[in-house]
Amino acid sequence: MAAWLTVGVSLVCAADMSPEQRTFFESRIRPVLVKHCYECHSQQSTKIGGKLLLDAPSEMIAGGESGPALLPGKPDESLIVQAVRYDGIEMPPKYRLPEQVVADFTEWVRMGAPDPRSDLPKTSAKAASKPLWSLQPVTGPGLPEVKDKQWPRSSIDVFALAKMESKGMSPGPDARMDALRRRLAVDLTGLPPLSDQQNLARYVDELLESPHFGERWGRHWLDVARYAESNGNDGLSRNASFPHAWRYRDYVISSFNRDLPFDRFITEQVAGDLLPYESPSQRDRQLIATGFLALGAKPAKAMNDNFEMDVIADQIAAIGSGILGLTVGCARCHDHKTDPIPTRDYYALAGIFRSTETLWGAAAHQGLTAPQTALHELNDASKVAMNDGIEPIISKYTPRRPPAKASFAYQPDSPLAMGVRESKRIANAQLNIDGESKKLGAPIPRGFLSACGALGMEWTPNDKASGRLELARWLTHASHPLTARVIVNRVWQHLFGVGLVSTPDDFGFTGELPTHPELLDHLAATFVRDGWSVKRLIRRIVLSRTYQLSASKGDATWLTHHQRRRMDAETMRDCMLAATGSLILQPAQGSLIQQRDVLINELPALHQPSLHRSIYLLMLRNSMPPELTPFNLPDATTVTGKRDSSAMSTQSLYLLNNKFLVDQSMRFAQRLDRLGGTTEQKVSLAYRFTLGREATVEEVREGERFVMETASELASASLSSREPLIAAWAAFSQALLASSELRYVD
Repeated sequence: MAAWLTVGVSLVCAADMSPEQRTFFESRIRPVLVKHCYECHSQQSTKIGGKLLLDAPSEMIAGGESGPALLPGKPDESLIVQAVRYDGIEMPPKYRLPEQVVADFTEWVRMGAPDPRSDLPKTSAKAASKPLWSLQPVTGPGLPEVKDKQWPRSSIDVFALAKMESKGMSPGPDARMDALRRRLAVDLTGLPPLSDQQNLARYVDELLESPHFGERWGRHWLDVARYAESNGNDGLSRNASFPHAWRYRDYVISSFNRDLPFDRFITEQVAGDLLPYESPSQRDRQLIATGFLALGAKPAKAMNDNFEMDVIADQIAAIGSGILGLTVGCARCHDHKTDPIPTRDYYALAGIFRSTETLWGAAAHQGLTAPQTALHELNDASKVAMNDGIEPIISKYTPRRPPAKASFAYQPDSPLAMGVRESKRIANAQLNIDGESKKLGAPIPRGFLSACGALGMEWTPNDKASGRLELARWLTHASHPLTARVIVNRVWQHLFGVGLVSTPDDFGFTGELPTHPELLDHLAATFVRDGWSVKRLIRRIVLSRTYQLSASKGDATWLTHHQRRRMDAETMRDCMLAATGSLILQPAQGSLIQQRDVLINELPALHQPSLHRSIYLLMLRNSMPPELTPFNLPDATTVTGKRDSSAMSTQSLYLLNNKFLVDQSMRFAQRLDRLGGTTEQKVSLAYRFTLGREATVEEVREGERFVMETASELASASLSSREPLIAAWAAFSQALLASSELRYVD
């Protein structure tokens, strides 16, 4: 079965669709089609209106009696957009859809009408009845036989070589030491090499123990956790702030640095408030961890009957796509079209989160139910500040709720955090017919995804607990078929550029099959056996010969060589700052907006210059850091396990003209000037700082010539008010900082 993305009038494989596009269709377009259109315009319709079908991409392109329903990229010319606008055609005929829905359809067509649906909807049920590979138990496969028994250094190498040999291929050469040292430094810390350690295993251990490891790998998880410091759904004029989201950011960084076992990491994020603790500081960390469930982009609440269920949908998507690698959200309105996830399972999960109170801190001055007394004056252990919008972090006091009638305000410096807690009303969710909270069906008992099995964890819902703790234990059960596979695949992707499953957020039927299923299961089983240690997993992978192969052009699918990869936005900026000597390696404290609740008409101005690592920059939905936005930074509205990696003209313009890069080039020139030495020595240093290698004889000669000729031209033409030689070194520095070699990792 194939799924498609419509571009022009052709159909393109859905593997090219970005996670954001897939989520946009599933959350904003498909539910509207199901609820308002399929009755008259699907293959199940008793009478198809206007001979138009809207339940398959090719049918929408082909159109009906009036012509094609849509022209991808051209909303004004698309009949489906004209219809929902009531512009000549009026559909649905009995009522006009809300303006937000009209805007969604307009945006969907403008972006190319990405559509992951099967082109043959009638085959969906048949396909879904086939066993899904990712739901089968994780096996511990034995090592395969290989012909070249001298090449492998590890079990990973044996699995990789066996696949190569089955394809009639052989591994390429090993990487040069300088290229490998840079690859390891960037992959593990996101920084250039900072050590001259020659023993490779010790070098890897140094990188794993570096405090910068957590900053690098924490950023990967923040993409999955859709981390941002604002709501993002109210438009640029009024953007609700998440002034305490930074605490979750710091928790994630710390967790990776401490090598918190991944099963515990997940458990704390899903149910940290329900776990026992041995100290107030441990309780604080566990409360902060639940920010994972509160961070998502919140829908507008005004005139939205589905607001509560929309928040729950975001939480289910974070669990589904982020932890399980399944698009569970597709089952909100109907049984999943391809994966074995019935609507009942969706509402079984929804009941767990409906019995959970989400405290995201937006508009923090609303609905306060907290003692007015400043925190340092709270001496009575039954008095703990609570806020309907934010969970307090109190290390000095026993965690108990205040009297129910208390209603006061916080002091500005109160230590607060986003998160969740048990609701006062524990109840099952009723099935929402067509996804509408006003069209209620039968209550669905709380529970987990039936396709994964109970895993020996039978749980009977009661009115005393939401079930989040039981959900966390189910997610992290050693026998769960998905959780370990998904995170192992994410780690592999960040080290190789592409996962063993190339769709890291979708292990379902519309996702890609694993290229090396036995290797994936071997790593997943070993990962669990090693205590869910991410550091041990990374160490195991990077010390394999497979990881240490030379990078070269071509298809790296079968692991015959390493893939040359473009740096992500944060790593590129950090490496530039490190090269110029400007990077502040100490962690930044807090956030620029930690005292702000609502951001009004001031988003661009909130971004201030910073020399700290990029992970500490202000991350606002609709207004991400200007130094990063040209380089495929995700918008944090959905789980993003795999970023886009496209080359755009804005990137070249940025590298030529952006003030940040121009300023850093001058700082680099001044750094070289301070270090002194001959022109030849300075050119060599510049290469070492930027590219992590020695310059060739030819590069030194060309560098000297460029600097001297440029300085001479500037002096004679009086084109610069700055000292000509420094300006020439700045131009040379900018060329290195903007070079493709700096922006790529071999």
